[in-house]
Amino acid sequence: MNQAENQPVLATEQVNAVEAEILRLARELPELGQAAVATRLQRAGLQISASGVRYIWQKYGLETAVKRLQALAAENAGCLESLTLNQRRYLERGLLSTRLAQGELAEDEPANLPESELEPLDRQRIILNAAAELFSTQGFDRTTIRDIASQAGLLPGSVYHYFSSKEELYMAVHQEGFRSVMLQMRLATHEVSDPWERLKRAFTVHINGMVGGSAIDRLTGHSLALTGHPRLLDMIRADRDAYEDVIKALIAQLPLKPAVNRTLLRLQLLGAMNWVYVWYHEGKLSPEQISEQMIDMLRLGVEGQAQA
Repeated sequence: MNQAENQPVLATEQVNAVEAEILRLARELPELGQAAVATRLQRAGLQISASGVRYIWQKYGLETAVKRLQALAAENAGCLESLTLNQRRYLERGLLSTRLAQGELAEDEPANLPESELEPLDRQRIILNAAAELFSTQGFDRTTIRDIASQAGLLPGSVYHYFSSKEELYMAVHQEGFRSVMLQMRLATHEVSDPWERLKRAFTVHINGMVGGSAIDRLTGHSLALTGHPRLLDMIRADRDAYEDVIKALIAQLPLKPAVNRTLLRLQLLGAMNWVYVWYHEGKLSPEQISEQMIDMLRLGVEGQAQA
């Protein structure tokens, strides 16, 4: 019996789960190498080797960090602003190195950026994602810097090099999350003229972030409904207020009856949308369907014609 025959065969469901997690990490943490991804999955009880991770990456054309970054940008209509500054620099230099190797550079283009000199991808992003995952699952109070460092595969001192305290890290996660969701809203609404459609698309982004986005998106979305922890609320109040200003501007454009209180309308909509993460079940209504139906019920009413 050869070595392959001695290896246990994963059930189809487990293979699918492993593949799904590899693709999720490729989207959320494109900077992680195959060994780091394999280690994370093994900690979560999913058995996969580094070479197995690479096999899945190759299956989807994601075997290099540059390709994973390109795919991440493509998910946001090719907008590089969806990447961090360090990720954009890495992507630009990686593409330049590829063109250099293939002899595609014009004579007047710089050609002094060998791949060995590429900057490492953003370590802060790894820390932010690790913190977001733990804040979401364990809560702020039960999560320590040591926990975050372990989740990120770093020493605690490496975390303190970037963030002086857990509170600063918590705020940084939310700043990144709100930056991301507001960017996605601009991308989703910038070519739409109908104000109701703009609002639907904005809230689709809002709901998708809470139930299907990255760990940072989910934590940010859940924190929009945060009411019972005054200290945490104070830490992110400025970011929440800036986000609500975006929603306020969208509601200001709606053609409403003069008597409608737009502030109450905004609070009613935000309250309904923020509560989705409590009852949402994947496989039923999509974020787009939830947003559309909620806003249509509000706009068009729900009262039906009485039966005779």
